[in-house]
Amino acid sequence: MTELRHRGARDTDPLQQQPSEDKGSDSELKVEKDGVSDTESKVDSGVPEVPVPPDDTPEVLNKALSGLSSRWKNWWVRGILTLAMISFFFFIIYLGPMVLMMIVLCVQIKCFHEIITIGYSVYHSYHLPWFRTLSWYFLLCVNYFFYGETVTDYFFTLVQREEPLRILSKYHRFISFVLYLTGFCMFVLSLVKKHYRLQFYMFGWTHVTLLIVVTQSHLIIHNLFEGMIWFIVPISCVICNDIMAYMFGFFFGRTPLIKLSPKKTWEGFIGGLFATIVFGIMLSYVMAGYHYFVCPVEFNNDSNSFERDCEPSELFQLQDYALPGILESVTGWTTVRLYPFQIHSIALSSFASIVGPFGGFFASGFKRAFKIKDFANTIPGHGGIMDRFDCQYLMATFVNVYIASFIRGPNPSKVIQQLLALRADQQLHIFNSLKAHLTEKGLLPMLEEAAA
Repeated sequence: MTELRHRGARDTDPLQQQPSEDKGSDSELKVEKDGVSDTESKVDSGVPEVPVPPDDTPEVLNKALSGLSSRWKNWWVRGILTLAMISFFFFIIYLGPMVLMMIVLCVQIKCFHEIITIGYSVYHSYHLPWFRTLSWYFLLCVNYFFYGETVTDYFFTLVQREEPLRILSKYHRFISFVLYLTGFCMFVLSLVKKHYRLQFYMFGWTHVTLLIVVTQSHLIIHNLFEGMIWFIVPISCVICNDIMAYMFGFFFGRTPLIKLSPKKTWEGFIGGLFATIVFGIMLSYVMAGYHYFVCPVEFNNDSNSFERDCEPSELFQLQDYALPGILESVTGWTTVRLYPFQIHSIALSSFASIVGPFGGFFASGFKRAFKIKDFANTIPGHGGIMDRFDCQYLMATFVNVYIASFIRGPNPSKVIQQLLALRADQQLHIFNSLKAHLTEKGLLPMLEEAAA
């Protein structure tokens, strides 16, 4: 019994321990950090704190804004850096889809780094073996799996043309499983008797981070291949909602929206909703007229480059819509000419404004749990990269599901690619089956007459 008591004391979960030195720090937490109150700090005093990163606002901005209050200084810093980020966003769009995919990968790695760093900062004193090494190894494995699937799906002809790529494609899932299994075995071998529970906490931490960050960034790339407009409009709607909700809340905010994020207000939430819907409709109208944005991104094997040249689908062709009687009496118009995609943009804008912010609320709850204001201090006035993309990942999943449910149909080019990869006897069997089916339907004679 004595041995069990000693073992239990050694194996006690650090999250459940409340060291005596934390009691003296309660007085230092009187000033709220991102809405963390004294009461909550005392309740969660057993959670180790993450070191607060220093303010890295450029010295030029500090000097230029030194005469302003902290509230207005933060407003100007956020505004200037927001314009800089929007300009960079337009620049990478101009560079094309390959650069966009590389930027998505870089953002994914940085977001993963910020979340894993928080875990390491909290638990580094416990000297967990291989924690960071295994975290990055699992990131490599998951990216190998997802990007391998993407290459096989969208670069099928190129993969079949190169023998090494064809072999890797054929056994891709088996290789991915072996890589993950290796990491799993390494984790089991790294288990230390006195840190079992904590190590499993961090194992779960890594996998949840992979689920949130890597899986969703993979969906962003899939959305990009459906057409640049499916990438740009959803991301722009989230950015617009973030900016307009902040502006409405800054100037008109009076009513708190949610306790997790005390600075959010109902005025900002509602103002951001209407502004984002209007913005989404207008942006969709402008972009739907250009083949560069609406055509699916396809890889041309002859030129070894991406092409966006197609006959736009019905989604991107102007159509007349009859107005309801109420709107007709107000505007005097009987019909309005719109792209069908503009109707879909209302759904995208509404999700970005109503459900998208819950990604931010989730991130706020996470930060409050560890008594931090931001994930990092990469962008002055904005925090880390994850602070800017907490809503984007949720939006990416919605867009991917929306396309699969309401937009995407069978893709003839992919079917042909798969048929060409079959043996000659299999191709002949499919040809005879298809010929019999078309003859039975009465379509084949009509096609033969048209060809004659």
